[in-house]
Amino acid sequence: MNDVLTRFERTGPAATALPVLLTPAYPQEPLLQALPRLRHEIEHHLPRVGGVLLRGFSVPQVEQFRQFAAGFGHPLLSYEFGSTPRSAVGGGIYTSTEYPAHQSIPLHNEQAYTREWPMKIWFHCVTAAPEGGETPIADSRAIYRRMPEAIRRRFAPGVRYVRNYGDFDVPWQSVFNTDNPAEVEAYCRRNAIDCVWLADGTLRTSQLCQAIETHPVTGEPVWFNQAHLFHASNLPPEVRESLEELLGADNLPRNTYFADGAVIPDAVFAEVRAVLAAETVSFRWQEGDVLMLDNMLAAHARAPFNGPRKVVVAMAQPHGNLDRALP
Repeated sequence: MNDVLTRFERTGPAATALPVLLTPAYPQEPLLQALPRLRHEIEHHLPRVGGVLLRGFSVPQVEQFRQFAAGFGHPLLSYEFGSTPRSAVGGGIYTSTEYPAHQSIPLHNEQAYTREWPMKIWFHCVTAAPEGGETPIADSRAIYRRMPEAIRRRFAPGVRYVRNYGDFDVPWQSVFNTDNPAEVEAYCRRNAIDCVWLADGTLRTSQLCQAIETHPVTGEPVWFNQAHLFHASNLPPEVRESLEELLGADNLPRNTYFADGAVIPDAVFAEVRAVLAAETVSFRWQEGDVLMLDNMLAAHARAPFNGPRKVVVAMAQPHGNLDRALP
């Protein structure tokens, strides 16, 4: 067990305890068998720290991971209104985002670009990449505290996400899990999403969502949005230039605006990304690892990698703010 502990190294801000490391009572203790004794400890740490890393346990198949995640009392969720490509493994388990290996995925809270999201998210490392492929994480409360006051104030009313579904992004049929426009429109009505079918048959949606939220258990404010991922400044400069020339600045596949519809300057997101970088915690995956996060208290990302890598994901316990007006 000491070998397992000594191999856990992380980089990040000195003050963070994220993630709390939990190890087996004996070598290769089956994770499912350990769940009864671990549950109380995990539920103690999650609201205080935001995440736990379970290392050294036996998780011989993805099915055991699925049962472990389902063992916390909430049905596993399907991936609806998705923003990235991923594949269903079965039973509420999905692959992690299937972007090319050389690309980074910035820090984000899962589905924070919507008004309903999972409170719990689990990651299971089936195959650790020989180089890179980490899943960096960060404390969303610390991000909020570090964020410049002027940015917090400007984002307090929320952030507007605009998506144009076409040849340059995930097709709307995959996002809404249907090819029936009427079902898309019904989903949008239920979820406070404005949608319009354009003259060429493509779909545009616009939704005002939270940028800052209050955790329902701890009562603390968290930085909770994906504005920097959807904003045009997240595109490689040459891709952005080509798309703006081809489609026009107002018709990019996705973009974000202030709640009042004003354009968000690139410089704002340069400051936001600097805060995220300062709060990032990173560690190397080991095969068999399970990372469990409170999705509102901890953001996650993905580093580029070489070689084979397989990380699967489960989500549970929906929560949202559709029952109230945003500020």
